[in-house]
Amino acid sequence: MDNRNQTTLIKEIKKWKKKRGALIIAHNYQIPGIQDVADFVGDSLELSQKAAQAPEKIIVFCGVHFMAESAAIFSPDKTVLIPDSNAGCSLAASIDAEELRKWKRRYPKALVVSYVNTTAEVKAESDYCCTSTNAIQVVNFIPKDREIIFTPDLFLGDYVARMTGRKIYVYPGECHVHARVRPKDIFAKLGKYPGAEFLIHPECGCVSECMHYVAVGEIPEKTTHIFSTGGMMNYAKNSKSKQFVIATETGILHRLKKENPAKEFIPLREDMVCEYMKMITPEKLLNSLINLEYEVKVPRDIAEKARIPIERMLEISKKE
Repeated sequence: MDNRNQTTLIKEIKKWKKKRGALIIAHNYQIPGIQDVADFVGDSLELSQKAAQAPEKIIVFCGVHFMAESAAIFSPDKTVLIPDSNAGCSLAASIDAEELRKWKRRYPKALVVSYVNTTAEVKAESDYCCTSTNAIQVVNFIPKDREIIFTPDLFLGDYVARMTGRKIYVYPGECHVHARVRPKDIFAKLGKYPGAEFLIHPECGCVSECMHYVAVGEIPEKTTHIFSTGGMMNYAKNSKSKQFVIATETGILHRLKKENPAKEFIPLREDMVCEYMKMITPEKLLNSLINLEYEVKVPRDIAEKARIPIERMLEISKKE
């Protein structure tokens, strides 16, 4: 698309956003054209909270389906739209409510901690939710004599188990983008950029191995940090460093560079691209505003049950 058509498209989006009285929110992994036209850009929980606090009654969520569900749970009196109804998530799709119920029958004494990257139905079967930022805090809040089922991310669950020393039954789900990261990728990239800070998402397939290599001194401890996308944004902004290697979906690089123009951000792997996150385009966003497509609804009984573990998580976070 040439610049003239792009400018016209952006004008139309802004016109229809005003006409609908809508709020556009976008995840950090969205394409640059979507991030640049959004009212807010952030991680999934942060965006759902923004949607709930905003006065607008129409929320256009540029992300993936489970995120729009969370926004609908937070904002039951609002219309939540997703510009492409096929924008799913390999991690959220790795477990459904029936599979979680099987695990609960297998481990009847365990409490369920579900990552927010899950469907509303899975959240409704859970005792607590967590984010990648507060997962350790949530698990540590649970009495030490209680066993825990952690779902659905294998790598985040293993990381939390190692950090807390707790008995955790970890469900073997994964994000197909983060799962492909291997220690050799880290060694190769840090060897090329020895002065860079290394920011890695806890969903990455080698995060626990990364901790081991830090412990034995093969990866520098002072410059290695495990962060959520929001954590990466905050750290990069406040750090005095000028160069960073980023191990997460490459969409975040646009925002990192935009908000920190004097710093350099290098992807750990160029192919860390989520095709689902890239499904939403400015054309689809405009269609969503014009035709009010596609609405994401969560049945009231499921929403009420799913809200409980989310609220427990938020209460725990307030105690920190």
